[in-house]
Amino acid sequence: MPAHLLDDSLAEIEACLDAWGEPAYRARQVARWALREGVTSFDAMTDLPAALRARLAETYTLAPPAELARTAADDGLTTKVLLDLGGSEPGAPGFDAVEAVRMDYDPDRPPHAAGTRGRSTVCVSTQAGCAMGCVFCATGQQGFTRNLTTSEILAQVLHFTRGEAGSRVSNVVFMGMGEPLANYGPTLRAVRWLIDPHGLDMRARGVTISTVGLEAPIRRLAAEGLQVGLTVSLHAPDDGLRRRLIPTAGGVTIEGLLDASREYVERTGRRVTFAYALLEGVNDEPAQARRLAERVRGMRAHVNLIPYNPTAGEGMRRPSTARVRAFQRELQAAGVNATVRIERGVEIAAACGQLRTDVVAGGTTQRLSVVDSGTA
Repeated sequence: MPAHLLDDSLAEIEACLDAWGEPAYRARQVARWALREGVTSFDAMTDLPAALRARLAETYTLAPPAELARTAADDGLTTKVLLDLGGSEPGAPGFDAVEAVRMDYDPDRPPHAAGTRGRSTVCVSTQAGCAMGCVFCATGQQGFTRNLTTSEILAQVLHFTRGEAGSRVSNVVFMGMGEPLANYGPTLRAVRWLIDPHGLDMRARGVTISTVGLEAPIRRLAAEGLQVGLTVSLHAPDDGLRRRLIPTAGGVTIEGLLDASREYVERTGRRVTFAYALLEGVNDEPAQARRLAERVRGMRAHVNLIPYNPTAGEGMRRPSTARVRAFQRELQAAGVNATVRIERGVEIAAACGQLRTDVVAGGTTQRLSVVDSGTA
């Protein structure tokens, strides 16, 4: 089977076309058609010579993944899809699919308007399943299948830009299934295609990479020269509790992650976000908030508090709103910028991995099903 075009970088496509005797600008044309226009056939690249289109089709593919399932919420402004990466039927060994979510904020306003209005964010996955094993995460309970390729990561964004009559995506967050920094090469190549002027031409500051906390890759990312956002999962103020919540944390320490995050801030000038999933009676006590504040105070960072999504695992509870706000107030009183995540897609179980879990549980009977629980 031909390789997918978008697994190559622009420089690699240029080198291939140069070997064929084509001028360098042809690679930029091809990239624009594949990403900005989102075509799925080389025949659609109408400003390329027919012979070149035929040769590209012999060498590469632009085939997109099929949509297995779709759910919608928030009056249609939040859409979650399950994309088929090949393999067997749902529920059978080898089933290979990933989730992606699109969240629109006031679509009547243009992208990049003030505040959240006009913003359209796509949350992408970088792995099928996840090896990190976080006890509060649905994906973490599925286990790890494999890393995604660059083209499979980009396909999640392109699925929505094609599916919504070519509407532009303003932000991409690497916060779906899997650990982005454990699939470093394909993830970074996807980021570069997103922000390349000949690719999707997005603002680098509109891209955010979220990590469960891999210290060395955070430092590597800091040296890339990219202005992308970084979110680091803490979820606890001390190493003992953090390792209970993230069993694969191993020798990673909170202090090590904070040091790596400081390096990211110093080298990029970007503020770092620390994600903190709140679990009732586990990590949501005021004393724990004060301990967390002691550790992050003085950094160019903010804490994003995430009330636990009860669909993600069993044996844990979501804190009351009063407990969430009390935790937030403790942080703010200590001088730490802290926000509570605005939840989208609650009615469609938007927690990472939940739609995949539901389809697997349904087996082959759900392979072509489309579930619409929105009100649009």
